[in-house]
Amino acid sequence: MNEQPPSQLSTDALYELLRPVTVRPESPRSRFYNWAHTYTCKPVAVFEPEHERQCELIVELARREGKTVRAAGVGHSPSDLPCTKDFLVRVTKLNRLLEANYEKRYIVVESGITLVDLNEQLLQHNLALTSIGSISEQTLAGTIVTVNHGSGLNYGTLSTHVLELTILLADGSKVRCSREELQDLFMATICGLGSTGLILTIKFEVEPAFRLEERRFALTFDEAMESFFDLAQRSQHTRLWWFPQTNLMQVSLADRTDKPKHREHSWLWETVIGYHLVQLLLFLGLFAPTLNVWAGRLVSWLIQEPTDAVDDSHCIFNVEHRYWQYTIEYAVDYREAPACLRDLRKWLDKEHSDPCGLRPHFPIEIRFSSADDIWLSPSNGRTTCWIGIAQYKPYGLDVPYRRLFDEYGAIIARHGGRPHWAKAHHLRPEEVRKLYPKFDDFLRTVKKYDPSGMFRNEYVGRHIFGASGPEYYEGVFLRYVPLRA
Repeated sequence: MNEQPPSQLSTDALYELLRPVTVRPESPRSRFYNWAHTYTCKPVAVFEPEHERQCELIVELARREGKTVRAAGVGHSPSDLPCTKDFLVRVTKLNRLLEANYEKRYIVVESGITLVDLNEQLLQHNLALTSIGSISEQTLAGTIVTVNHGSGLNYGTLSTHVLELTILLADGSKVRCSREELQDLFMATICGLGSTGLILTIKFEVEPAFRLEERRFALTFDEAMESFFDLAQRSQHTRLWWFPQTNLMQVSLADRTDKPKHREHSWLWETVIGYHLVQLLLFLGLFAPTLNVWAGRLVSWLIQEPTDAVDDSHCIFNVEHRYWQYTIEYAVDYREAPACLRDLRKWLDKEHSDPCGLRPHFPIEIRFSSADDIWLSPSNGRTTCWIGIAQYKPYGLDVPYRRLFDEYGAIIARHGGRPHWAKAHHLRPEEVRKLYPKFDDFLRTVKKYDPSGMFRNEYVGRHIFGASGPEYYEGVFLRYVPLRA
């Protein structure tokens, strides 16, 4: 391989060196779809680099061609965050575990490794991630730049466990940053929406492998609200699923344990009822909305029986996402959560009493995280309760969701809600600034390290820099609107 600095190579040489990792225009992979097929884009070029050198070549080519660069993993973000019309870099082949240090409890990995692969490889070293969310399909870099989270009052988001990053900047330089070195770049990157540069490697805090015992049981909504703070503090990892169709709340309490593994599996529930019958009811609910209510009632009836399970930590943290979905999630102050949830209940009860009212699918997920100091983290400065709502896409079909999400978002906003950055929302810079005291520090840092905007895409331009367009409808580009000066 030609190891000349990329800046000394001709443009033709750059194209030739990148040919092996360039997706051909006629390939289906040249069009990007996110996981739920709710957003799509057609970049001018798609690259799948296998090592850092190829990333350097891509950035140099983008600089010469005047193109922006967008990193994307598996596309699990339910928004246009990974989308671009210029250069898309699929990082999933940058997926190696480079170092695992049990004594010092850290790992070094390439940015494109998925949590699925990482969980399996960590077990081989008797290590584990301290806390993860409900899914593990996404890349570690993707979880960091969007501040993904698990649940637990004393546990931070995944971004709080980042120790050091190696980043490829817009000028082609490769730098390391941490809380001790280039701190401004570090703090702007660990919730930076991919706007500071290409993350190449991640040094990440881990702990010795552990098992969790999870106890699940059901309460009524009113019972759960009366004991809300007690439930949140009762286990290391508390999370709740609220079924508005019946106003039942399934409680999950998970704690570290030395007990042997055991899980209960029911083929009837997990396959016939929990997947096929529920999906059929959701499909029929497109034509008869009351069937959406019956789908929720069916599942809430089935979850009333208490259960107990012990397994490796990631197996308990993760839950199966059975259907493609539209989803939105906001974070509110932990102390404000009961009042917010009660307002959501009043609204949903009113909708259910109206034959033509909105029919949300189920369940509404409620989780917790500790306060942090990350500039754009929804948990910045406050212990946080996350409230997420989803509309499933039975058999991959589109479903109405906009009115439901708009109403939900309006109620959450009255309680100081901050949106999950991976998910679609309507906030513009003036609104974001009110929610995040360090917003202007973030802006200055992004402009400092990427003055030409190489790593900004439409999502970042819209929500961070106040750009107009592109316009979207059901996740598909419609037209481009000139950027405001």
